[in-house]
Amino acid sequence: MAAAGESSFKIILGSSSMARQRILAEMGYEFEIMTADIDEKSIRKEKPEDLVTALAEAKADAIISRLQNTGILEKDAQTTLLITADTVVVYKGTIREKPCSEEEAREFIKGYSGGNAAVVGSVLVTNLQTGTRKGGWESAEVYFHDIPNEVIDSLIDEGIPFKVAGGLMLEHPLTLPFVDAVIGATDTVMGLSKSLTEKLMEEALIQQGSPPGVPNVS
Repeated sequence: MAAAGESSFKIILGSSSMARQRILAEMGYEFEIMTADIDEKSIRKEKPEDLVTALAEAKADAIISRLQNTGILEKDAQTTLLITADTVVVYKGTIREKPCSEEEAREFIKGYSGGNAAVVGSVLVTNLQTGTRKGGWESAEVYFHDIPNEVIDSLIDEGIPFKVAGGLMLEHPLTLPFVDAVIGATDTVMGLSKSLTEKLMEEALIQQGSPPGVPNVS
């Protein structure tokens, strides 16, 4: 698939996550950014896969509603793909989202120290021209070395845990040295699976008869 600057479609990334923005840029795409601003806590599901799927759908609904209210969709005849996503951490069977307090953030990170946690992430691609939606989820597992208390203190002082699901940003320079192993795709842990996103984008475009055979961006 060609990068957006070389193709007949536009991309809107429905996320304020710097990690997701960086990943999509690494894939070779240009894109606009819109945020959904939904109350994520109002959407509850027992299974992490169901939760991240529902949240990605709710984010897409909110952004599409805003676009419709402003009349942008009617004015723009160009094919536009809206990408929304959500990620949670599962630790000992419990779903963890962004920590709500310093105490909770400390509890989260101390739990990972010398242990492991799973990450479940969804991606939803909506073709705004046709209404076609293609979604899916992936999971990965992260194993950690012991994380010193002073590192936990530094992360909390920077406010990092409050910005990410589960309270731990894998790619942060303070965190990375204490990652023992990642089973699965690192980009899934960071918030946006490259392979799943590519697959869903292609499916959303094929639905409207876009020509196949466009080379993939590595």
